[in-house]
Amino acid sequence: MVEIKRYDSTMKVIWDDFIGQSRIDSFILYRDFMEYHANRFLDCSLMVYRKGKLDAVLPGNIDNDIYYSHQGLTYGGMILSNTTTTVDLLNYFNQINVFLKQNGIKKVIYKTIPFIYNRFSSQEDLYALFKLRATRIGCNISSVVCQNAKTPFVESRKSGLRKAMNNQVVVNQTSNLEDFWTILENNLLITHGAKPVHSLEEIVLLKARFPENIISYTCQHYNKTIAGCVLFVMKKVVRVQYISASEEGKKLGALDLLFHHLINEKYTDIPFFDFGPSTEKMGEVLNENLIFQKEGFGGRGLTYDIYSYNI
Repeated sequence: MVEIKRYDSTMKVIWDDFIGQSRIDSFILYRDFMEYHANRFLDCSLMVYRKGKLDAVLPGNIDNDIYYSHQGLTYGGMILSNTTTTVDLLNYFNQINVFLKQNGIKKVIYKTIPFIYNRFSSQEDLYALFKLRATRIGCNISSVVCQNAKTPFVESRKSGLRKAMNNQVVVNQTSNLEDFWTILENNLLITHGAKPVHSLEEIVLLKARFPENIISYTCQHYNKTIAGCVLFVMKKVVRVQYISASEEGKKLGALDLLFHHLINEKYTDIPFFDFGPSTEKMGEVLNENLIFQKEGFGGRGLTYDIYSYNI
């Protein structure tokens, strides 16, 4: 017997315990991360019980008559237990769709989880989406370095690395993000007319909640911050959440030094280094300069796919 329950705050411990024992390796699925911006979304996360035992969860929200797996997350489709089978999952999708239809939902927008974020193979949902005749409506391409098969930095990145070292640029892990955030906000405003997804206050809050997972670095030139990044660190993946450099930092090759340190020295024991997508508008627009930089560090393609199907 399968039962679908809508998440509420009394289920927080149950949800978090399940995430910790599930196939996924990602702290962004814990409720303390998901709910930092709870006021922006009408949460409708679902919990799937089989024979009275929680066997899958689906982070999600509702907007009018559309169900999203969750708009506030970079990824996050169906999260499965270690024992969930393909037949189980097909049944779960059917039961969830019945539940959603009964609640007035007409369409589902579903973000898949890139395989590197799972502890082991967990792509049964892709088969379920095929069976549902789902349409891929988004394809964001990221750049990932595999530590066991690294591609060397291109010469331009090596040149920047030498320049940074010759100019005595230094890399520091830091908890003070104010100077870096000023650089980040200025660059996003000038380049894209946009703001960071997180405000400084939000990222500081999340960093306090997940101090082992959200880690920041800056590059200093004579004690002046000229570049930096914010990382989301997990057991299998280091994901770059934010990267930015001032004009001085760009001229001095600060980011080349920073990513040499992170990829080749600091995080060599974590299998994947994910620079994150270089696309906009569901993948329709590719930022060629940005992906050129990431590929120069040895990053190669990984897609973040988004599907749609009607109930």
